Amino acid sequence: MPILDTPFARLELQRQPPRRDDPLQAFDAADEYLLQHLHAQGLPAQARVLVLNDAFGALACALAGHARVTSSGDSHLGWLALQDNLQRNGLAADAVAFVPASAVAEGPFDRVLIRVPKTLALLEEQLIRLHGRLAPGAQVIAAAMLKHLPRAAGDLLERYVGPLQASLAVKKARLLFATPETKPAPRSPYPSRYRLDQPPIELANHANVFCREGLDIGTRAFLPHLPRNLGDARVADLGCGNGVLAIACALANPEARLTLVDESYMAVQSAEENWRAALGARPVEIRAADGLAGQAEQSLEVVLCNPPFHQQQVVGDFIAWRMFQQARAALVPGGALWIVGNRHLGYHVKLRKLFSRVEQVAATPKFVILKATR
Repeated sequence: MPILDTPFARLELQRQPPRRDDPLQAFDAADEYLLQHLHAQGLPAQARVLVLNDAFGALACALAGHARVTSSGDSHLGWLALQDNLQRNGLAADAVAFVPASAVAEGPFDRVLIRVPKTLALLEEQLIRLHGRLAPGAQVIAAAMLKHLPRAAGDLLERYVGPLQASLAVKKARLLFATPETKPAPRSPYPSRYRLDQPPIELANHANVFCREGLDIGTRAFLPHLPRNLGDARVADLGCGNGVLAIACALANPEARLTLVDESYMAVQSAEENWRAALGARPVEIRAADGLAGQAEQSLEVVLCNPPFHQQQVVGDFIAWRMFQQARAALVPGGALWIVGNRHLGYHVKLRKLFSRVEQVAATPKFVILKATR
């Protein structure tokens, strides 16, 4: 397992979800660069440090015991990785406080360390929330690999924090230093909202929700073909996002019992708000989770899924394959996984390895809707 060797600690770190012979590591040169800079600069023992978007806990674990560390991000898998990596390295579970991105880390903070996220709307919301939560003399430092560092990230830091200075690149990583200055309290543009004609609902979307400004084309293709006449079936929306598939399914199946899960805290927050707006007090379970990993075996009749094809900046079908495996375990014999996917991904081939029958329900030039029966 790769070792992160820093001036603060020598750490054995693992990504989440774990993979046998994982070709990827839980840290990169941007983490190393940031930690080396902090050490060279000098970090006061009681400094209050906020770490944002620390994908697998590398920064927080390295600084645990050297400062008062709060970590905040939008990934439940990131939280699981943080807990696992603290334990893996003999650190107390409470050595780092964790605040999901759906909540606000109160501060005040002396140092704010930011891994620039893939979704710049998330970065913008996080920077807006820093207003009034920085201690006098606070420093805000963002880090990223050059290939994942858009110019707009620096623009956001300058707009919401203050004047910006960029470091030299080291091992294809760069640091951005924003000097806090007094600014008027900003107004957040999040959540954004859009309306659907069918079903006629309005959807709120917090900053890190996929396709925040409008319905994604895969879901649009899926909606007319959602299962009907389900009676009181137990249905899960796996990777629910803003909850639109589950809400549409619930409206078409008044007795169905719904569970919504997503690993994004902001997705779960959005789904909860949207469910209540569309369905009031109708019973539902909505949770942040590692997919259906915590779902009892053979406890569902139907799983709906619009699977992602990336984890952060890493593109691949590993997460989708894992979702299919989880769905199979959670479904009763005869239960079905309904998915939408890009034609070129060839999900029908993978699904046939897990399910007894796979049929194409519908298709568009770009997408297929598949039903895989256990």
